[in-house]
Order: sequence, then structure tokens, then C-alpha cells
Amino acid sequence: MFAETDSESLLPEGHSTFEVWEAHPWWKERASSSNFSLAGLSKLFNRFVAFRRLLIFCSVVLFLTILAVIPKARHQSQTIVLNSTVGPNEDFDLSSPPRYRSLKSFQENLPQHNLSLPFPEGETGRYVKFSSQADGLGWNNILSELLLLSHLAYKSRRAYVFQDYVWAQHHYPWPNSKAWELPSRTPLGALLGGPIVGGPWAPGDPAPRSVHQSYWNVVCPKDKVKVIVTHDIKTQFGIRLKGSGKHVFNVWNKILLDEPAHQTVFDLQLVGSERILDLWEETRDSPVMQLLKTSPIVERGIDRNEHLFRTANTEHHDPFSRVLALHLRRGDYLVHCTGLANWKASFFMWNLLPWLPDRFHGGPAVEPEDNEDDYMKEFLTHCLPDVGEILAKIAQAREDYEKAAIDSRKDGYFLNTIYLLTNDKTDWLESISTRLKEDHSFKVVTSHDIVYGDAQEKEVGMAIDMELARRSAVFIGNGVRRLQFIGGFDIQ
Repeated sequence: MFAETDSESLLPEGHSTFEVWEAHPWWKERASSSNFSLAGLSKLFNRFVAFRRLLIFCSVVLFLTILAVIPKARHQSQTIVLNSTVGPNEDFDLSSPPRYRSLKSFQENLPQHNLSLPFPEGETGRYVKFSSQADGLGWNNILSELLLLSHLAYKSRRAYVFQDYVWAQHHYPWPNSKAWELPSRTPLGALLGGPIVGGPWAPGDPAPRSVHQSYWNVVCPKDKVKVIVTHDIKTQFGIRLKGSGKHVFNVWNKILLDEPAHQTVFDLQLVGSERILDLWEETRDSPVMQLLKTSPIVERGIDRNEHLFRTANTEHHDPFSRVLALHLRRGDYLVHCTGLANWKASFFMWNLLPWLPDRFHGGPAVEPEDNEDDYMKEFLTHCLPDVGEILAKIAQAREDYEKAAIDSRKDGYFLNTIYLLTNDKTDWLESISTRLKEDHSFKVVTSHDIVYGDAQEKEVGMAIDMELARRSAVFIGNGVRRLQFIGGFDIQ
């Protein structure tokens, strides 16, 4: 089915099932055409909001490029319990990758995987599989795309077909010699919970539940699949470089609702610019986001490490209520930030929202004749700040947060613990940690202090890291991303 030709003439009309393809995957094209390798590209994308100071008393939910408010009360009523994500003697060897036998069995046997269910599920249901979704990139990048794709499927009244997370192999926690398959894959249910991985929608919502990719070939045999190639649709509807986020979304929504078939959806020209911003409220309020939650495996990892964040001041309180989390990417960023600056990268996606406290506009609007030295200096303060800039931002965020607490007459909202999400393992990390302890009186916890109880937790360590930051009172992130990302739902 994968071809560059228009497949509409090859398939009968009247199908209720669509498969979305991209003839030339953007993430592979860019790897070969730029001076960065595919491995490098996957590292270009980093955490949410460049050095942002969060507002008080609201733990802003940060799943990287997405701000998502996750009401706990609603989650409790919508929870699908995975009682056996780890069975007896399963995946406890940290020296080997996990098999996920119990979780894979659970995903493959979801109750909606039943051909006899009534419309809009079962044999007569409506489904969409985005085969064009990116893979081989960091989890941070993939997550934002999956959330948009799932929301589009929901609005189009189609069951979203969720697929395994395919690793950027150099990020995988084990060497290739130990991997069970190449490229390595992780069940999406190990990373996320909620409707996006087959959980229920809110009571009374008639939307079809998401199904696992293993069910796709059962419920959607090839002779019933309408394949859509993305490139032509962008040209046909003029949405490759023009149109707001809502306009692009509505084009695809209409296609999936009632058109025979056409092409793709969200590309980097859209999500890497302010055109995407008028989709913010709709995306934020979508049931896909409102019911999004962490997976049981991630929750297990959080519970295992919660004690690291407890202090005498939080003995009877939420241990994360006094935590400031800081994403401190180093290592590969020593090279990549310079490359990003040369590409005139700007803040990415929701990091461009105008009400965020930190603002930066790079992107193609910056002309080559601009003062390159000044631009590079300004860019690096956001992408690769030095120790002085880091400490100043921490102090300012801490002051703003605690002042707001005093002004609102809330007791006890002071920050005494800092969590460093970092890949650095050099003396530089030890040096800045020492200054945070001695000069700023912080208890310091880093990513390297996190303990994994089994191979499953180790494999989803990046999601555990993210969730720890999300639960913190304040999060300071890095909003700089290359103007590249979601390859779009290329429907072939």
C-alpha cells in the first residue's frame, strides 16, 4: 500500500477505514539532507517552556510540548486498572530489556477488540491509522504528535489506532547487542494511560475507543482500507505553508468525517510557527488531554522514588509542593544549540503562546544580515545558558513563586528542593549542584538519583522524569526546538 502514487484509484469507494501514509517521511529526508545525523535530530527537541516561571498554586501539567491539565477526580472515575503489567518473575532483570508479556497481552485483548460490537465500534466501525507518524525520535517529540493525532481521530468520530513507540536507538537504555529487536519498541501503554491507549471516554461519550495496532488488520482488512497520501492534499487545499492551525485541522477533520480520501495533516511548517496557536484552547480542552494520565508503570516508578523529594517540611504534605524542577540538557546540546541557532530556530509549538513569561522569536523571520553574534548570544541564553544565567533564572523563579504565595496569604509555599532533569554526568553537574546547595540552600535531586525497580521502569525512565517535573510546584524548561517536527498525518 505504501506508494507515492495516488492510491484512490486502486481502492473501492465507500470505506469507513483510513490509513494515513507519508510518501517521503520528513524525519528521514532531513537526516540525509542536513549536516546533522538522524541520531542528532532526535536530540534536537527538548523539554517544555524555555526557562519559564510558573504561576503559583497550579501545578501546570507539562508533557513536554503540551500543557495538559489532568483533573485527578475525573481520572479516578475513568481508570482502567492494569493489574498485571508485571507478572510473576517478569522483567525484574535490569541488565536486560523488558518483554512486557502481560502488558502486550492486555493491549491485544482490549474489550473493544470485538467484531460483534455495535457501531461505531466492531466490524462496522470507523477507524484511522496514522502510518505516517514519526518514529526513531525522542519520546518528547513523538508524544506531541500522538496527542494531536488522537484528538483529530476523536473529532472525526473514528477509533484511533495506537502503535508502539519506536526508539531512537542511541537513546535506548541497553546496547543493541541486548535488544530483542531493532529498532527497539515499547508498548504505548507502558508510557501513557487514558483513552489514547484504549481507556474509556467519559460516561455518555459515544466516541469509539482507541484500538491497538494488532487489531487493525483484523477489523480493517486491506480491501476495506482507504489509503490517503498526504503530499497532494497539502497542495490541493493550500495548507502546506498557509492557514491557521484551526483551518488545517478542519481540512483534515472534514476529510476523515465525510470525504472519500485525500492527504495529510500537521507538518513542521505549522507546528513550528504561531499558526498553530489558535488550536491551543481546543487541544487543551479535548477529552484526549483531559483524560490523559500516566501509565501504571510510570506511577510505580514515581511511588518508588517519591521519598527522594520528601523533607521535614513536607512530612504531612505533597512531597512535590516544595520542588522546583529544572531541565538541564547538556552533552549533545553543546553542539546542537549552535546548529539550532544557525537554522534560526525559535520556541516550539505551545512554547510560543503569548502569555508565557519568556518569549523568543527566531525562525525564518530572522534575516541573515542581522547581527549574527548578537543573535547567537541571545539564542544561547535560551538553549544553552551558562551557570550564571541558570542560577539567576532559578533565583528569579523562586522569588516570583514565593512572593505570589505571600501575596495570596498561602502558608508554606516556599521551595526547598530542586530536581535537575539532566543527561550531564561530568564535574560540571557536581559543581552547579554544590552551588545550589551551599549558596541557595536547596536539597538537590538529579535524574541520576532515580532508582528503577525493574526493566520496565528503566525503559520508560524518560516518562518517569517527565512526570516528576510535572508534579513539581515550578518547572523551568527549554522551549527551543528546531523548526521541524510532526511529519503530519500523511494519508496516502
